[in-house]
Amino acid sequence: MKVVIIEDERLAVDRVKGFLEKYNAQIELLADLPSVKKAVEWFTSNPFPDLILLDIHLEDGQSFGIFEQVAIECPVIFITAYDEYLIKAFKLNSVDYLLKPVNFQELSQALDKFKKYHTPKKSFSLADIQQILHPLVEQKTNYKERFLVSSGSKIQTIPVEEVAYFFSQEKITFLVNRLGQKFPLDLSLDKLQEVLDPSKFFRINRKFIASLESISQIHKYSPTRLKLALVPDPKQEVFVSIERYSQFKDWLDR
Repeated sequence: MKVVIIEDERLAVDRVKGFLEKYNAQIELLADLPSVKKAVEWFTSNPFPDLILLDIHLEDGQSFGIFEQVAIECPVIFITAYDEYLIKAFKLNSVDYLLKPVNFQELSQALDKFKKYHTPKKSFSLADIQQILHPLVEQKTNYKERFLVSSGSKIQTIPVEEVAYFFSQEKITFLVNRLGQKFPLDLSLDKLQEVLDPSKFFRINRKFIASLESISQIHKYSPTRLKLALVPDPKQEVFVSIERYSQFKDWLDR
């Protein structure tokens, strides 16, 4: 089986690679691509793989943009933190739709489904389609509900509703609650992005993930750049990165 991974988070790529090797060491990874642009370039100059493992939000936009530029002729397993694109995804050669953080069992079942339903020239019956769709409709999203933190000799839990934002500084991730208290976490921002409810938290840039409630003001800094005022005050300027500008506006306008 020849596979291409399209994912912009390095940790997520490495995680899926490990699962693929565990599932079948004979699987050949042809490429891992971080953006719509790179994917389009790759597909226009290489044969299609047997299967694509695809995230939806990439560093330069939604991966649906790939399908608008290239006629993808192979099955796709979506692996994403967002559950609102299920119907759209199933119009695009989709085998399965997995929600992050995906585990080995979920990916194994999706790969089993791929092998079962995507044999050469096999047609789908109505029963086949219903069997694929049913577990996805029933699939639930499990987001982080609380964080275990320590302050001195004390250990406490902080409900996710009390979190204002997360930020990274000198390779350490910090949680800041609504009272302005700061706590170090063992999770990276990439990992946090997988376990937080995307309707409530947004990855502003490489250093910040902010809750919707923490954003008190939005200033247009340039035609493609926004400056945010957060509460509590982070004591530093916070900008929405250029590559996340459009996604951020869509997030606010849900």
